[in-house]
Amino acid sequence: MAVHSKTWLIRLAWGAAILGVASLVVWQFLPGKGEDENIASGNGRIEATEIDVAAQSAGRIKAIFVREGDFVTAGQVVAQMDTDVLQAQIREAEARLRQAEVDIAVARSRLKQRESEKTAAEALVAQRQAELTAARKRSMRTTALVTEGAASQQEADDDRARMQSYQAAVSAARAQVAASEAAIVTARSEVLGAQSAAEGARATIEKIQADLTDSDLKAPRDGRVQYLVAQPGEVVGAGGRVLNMVDLSDVYMTFFLPTLQAGRLAMGSEVRLVLDAAPQYVIPAHVSYLADVAQFTPKTVETASEREKLMFRVKAQIPADLLRKYIVHVKTGLPGIAYVRVNQQLPWPAHLQLQKLP
Repeated sequence: MAVHSKTWLIRLAWGAAILGVASLVVWQFLPGKGEDENIASGNGRIEATEIDVAAQSAGRIKAIFVREGDFVTAGQVVAQMDTDVLQAQIREAEARLRQAEVDIAVARSRLKQRESEKTAAEALVAQRQAELTAARKRSMRTTALVTEGAASQQEADDDRARMQSYQAAVSAARAQVAASEAAIVTARSEVLGAQSAAEGARATIEKIQADLTDSDLKAPRDGRVQYLVAQPGEVVGAGGRVLNMVDLSDVYMTFFLPTLQAGRLAMGSEVRLVLDAAPQYVIPAHVSYLADVAQFTPKTVETASEREKLMFRVKAQIPADLLRKYIVHVKTGLPGIAYVRVNQQLPWPAHLQLQKLP
């Protein structure tokens, strides 16, 4: 009987412990006493998209025009790289371009000369062909006269030799035409080579000009300078960071919700943010990201029981127009609480109603 009672007491103790743990877990994820049961919440910090302003090419930083905490606008020059080397390179490329343009003019002139030589050679071929035709006819007549006894054999032999000489002259003239055609091909290739050299020089100039433009480091968006990574006079490599800035038009809070609450949210759902530094204000936001895979909560969640639960990461985006209106007051890293409605059809409780910000 004593053993049975002891066993019963042990079971009762275990049951009470399990009930206590379950109550603790439920208490962690459900609203506290007096809060609307339709509201779920999660802790988070205000974050913003960070942007690194970096050098396109390796070089020395000539100047930095902003300080930490300064507000900058998109396209504003925030730093400048030294351009002495680039200026020397572009002068060299421009000299090569001028030389290539001279080479183009010389090659074109040489091409015209070769074309003229070909025309003259073709005219000479025509002349030698006419002379050959006349010599052939004369030789034929002389040969006929020798048969009739009206001309000597010597005259026939002289006319035949003259005809053969004109045949050789025609062949020589045609060879000159062929040589002129080959010279024209060479001249045309010289023109193309000079033109290619000029195009290469122009491309080099355009590249260096782009590098010169990139030597003025500009802010890609409106934002605030968070910290400087380098100082004037320092040498940075290609892609080396010079400063870091935050885009104050892209501010959000990341928080975690358990499966029950996260499963009822949708993209675009309303979120209310309350910051520890200004608990009297309710900041509107909307769900811009909702993880499709559950994960363990990060170590920043204090209690071990919460870390043992699988949670869904949610991102609450603050409207850009509201951020622009209060941009001088926007600060990252501020802790707070994000509230969402489990049932989107029910109204927000009174303490989470939006109020006009000052």
